[in-house]
Amino acid sequence: MSNGASIVVMYGGFSAEREVSLRSGAAVAAALRKRQFKVTEMDIRDQDWTLPEGTDAVFLALHGAYGEDGTIQRRLDFLKVPYTGCDAESSRVAFDKLLTKLRCIQSNVPTPPYHVLASATDAMPEGLTPPLVLKPLRQGSSVGLQFVDSREAWSAAVTSCFQYDSEILVESRIVGRETTVGILEDKALPIVEVRPRRGAYDYANKYTAGATEYLCPAPFDEPVQRAIQEAALGAYHAVNARDYARVDVMVDQQNKPWVLEINTLPGMTETSLLPKAAAAAGLSYEALCERMVQLALQRKENA
Repeated sequence: MSNGASIVVMYGGFSAEREVSLRSGAAVAAALRKRQFKVTEMDIRDQDWTLPEGTDAVFLALHGAYGEDGTIQRRLDFLKVPYTGCDAESSRVAFDKLLTKLRCIQSNVPTPPYHVLASATDAMPEGLTPPLVLKPLRQGSSVGLQFVDSREAWSAAVTSCFQYDSEILVESRIVGRETTVGILEDKALPIVEVRPRRGAYDYANKYTAGATEYLCPAPFDEPVQRAIQEAALGAYHAVNARDYARVDVMVDQQNKPWVLEINTLPGMTETSLLPKAAAAAGLSYEALCERMVQLALQRKENA
């Protein structure tokens, strides 16, 4: 059973990334219809939802909390309905930046030095000096991201970041080139290099048309390229991811890769970075969406 199967595309949600998810879901639904799937679109506005009878699989186009954190995956497991992407436990781990970091460290995957803050009044941690990056522990899509380039900027950045979570990850900022590596079925796709036209790759530069240049395949020498992809795959395996994900990797001035985080439900608009990497590997957007669904349907057949 493949094309012709009944697929529910879940999108929207009630996280800070709702608008992006609406765009992902609409694009996925259109692609799957072109591939002859029976598609029902479901805008998730709260936790009170019911799947239509005869649903063969769910395509998760949700982002952020109650999408990527394992909650909806646990419920779908309970309902015995297969879904795209990582299982509940690896979703939970990957969504938590600290748990991801700890898994990376255990697996010898390079990741920047860090500290966790539990209060907006915490001082700058000893041993970490600017430039620093502050991130809410459990948010995606650069939501709440703050950069601290001097001691004077610390207090305002911490206060701002704590609006998005009760715990904050402080990291040494790796100066260099920003990349992201899409992974599909345990294979690293061509690397995308992210070059904001000005400033850092924050929420505004991520979602403002023309604000960022994307190079894919990224212009790295082959040994560097291999090191970046190996670091990304190492992180993917460290959290026990499956099917697909996207791993953000900084490359420092000595060409050493540093894993920042893992996105288990990355953006799925036609211009999003995972589809861009898949296209560079010869896989069209429609073919990518179809493959993601087939991987979920195979779990149903193998159950």
